[in-house]
Amino acid sequence: MIRGPWSDGVPDTWDIRPLRSEFRRAKTLGDGTEELLSVYRDYGVIPKSSRDDNYNKPSEDMSKYQRVSAGDLVVNKMKAWQGSLGISAYDGIVSPAYFVFKATGHIDPRFGHYLLRSSEYAAHMAAISSGIRPNQWDLDPMQFAATPLLVPPSTQQRAIADYLDRETAQIDAFIAKNEQLIALLTERRVSSMVEAIGLHDTIPLKRLVQPTRPLTYGILQCGAPVEDGVPYIGPSDLPGEGESPDLSSLRRTTHEIASAYGRSVLTGGDIVVSIGPAFGRVGLISDDLSGANLTQDTVRVATVPGKIDANYLVWVLSSRIADDFWDYQILGATFRRLNLGTLGETPIPYPPLADQMRIADEVAQVVARIDDAIGVAQRTIELARERRVALISAAVTGKVDVGDAA
Repeated sequence: MIRGPWSDGVPDTWDIRPLRSEFRRAKTLGDGTEELLSVYRDYGVIPKSSRDDNYNKPSEDMSKYQRVSAGDLVVNKMKAWQGSLGISAYDGIVSPAYFVFKATGHIDPRFGHYLLRSSEYAAHMAAISSGIRPNQWDLDPMQFAATPLLVPPSTQQRAIADYLDRETAQIDAFIAKNEQLIALLTERRVSSMVEAIGLHDTIPLKRLVQPTRPLTYGILQCGAPVEDGVPYIGPSDLPGEGESPDLSSLRRTTHEIASAYGRSVLTGGDIVVSIGPAFGRVGLISDDLSGANLTQDTVRVATVPGKIDANYLVWVLSSRIADDFWDYQILGATFRRLNLGTLGETPIPYPPLADQMRIADEVAQVVARIDDAIGVAQRTIELARERRVALISAAVTGKVDVGDAA
């Protein structure tokens, strides 16, 4: 039998049995009318309809989908190493690509669910999976069947499951509160930017642009990247909110291709806005990117010197002021993207230059404070998730006394 490092030091009253002695492979077809279930890395087996973030479309013909009963073990053989397995609490059907196992009844379903989804077993699944496609490693059925299961006495299994139900529920509630806090802070961040910019007469963006360097997009066909060429900026290169792209990470095109697009050459201090499907990302170009170019999904905004503060304009273009205008202009469009005309008509609140500079500093300070608070909440969530993983690991391997079953 394959033994895992987690099997050392388990309590003397626990057994170690191969998975095949507790779960038997089964393949019973449904009739296609049952509820469709899916296996999630973070949740195990749940109704597919309960989530809106699974974009894998089921087959129109569900005649080959497998029936699952509550208590069955369901395994996504290509992603078991990521934790995509679990004991179902639902009746339904699953993809024919999954493994389905019937339990013998010796293992409490809740305990087995925690056990097989623990970090130790995830590492074991990775060790017995192989493949060449990224993130798609095939689970070895024979080695999986030989996986050593830690089997405490029945009363202890229930005690561990009860303990983990209580403790993980508290941790999950704590995480949910911090996620709500992040959502509130994120909304506050958006509204704070608008409040700081304030109400002013507006001017179309095109009137702030140098006549000799008008709004323009860049290279239509950049060709295969080359090592010694002209760097160019696409939407994915823009970190957003004015941050300049990193020169070392940019792709490069040949000098021959770039020479045909002299109209879109950048200089330090230019602003770049993405206009493709991921429109609205804004970058303020650093001096080391002078001479770089653009793709057709990005636009250069070269403002008239002394007419508008570049940092202020970046915040306006990154705010809901611009977003709301753009969304309204392309409402109902088949392809959600900006064009030069829409971008040029973007209304820019236009206070005196000194006020622009003051507002830009104020927005930067407010955003930094909120980002710090969001960062604290995110780190708190990370620590809570680490605590959850460690708690489950300790409980299912007998490293912590959980008391008696309720």
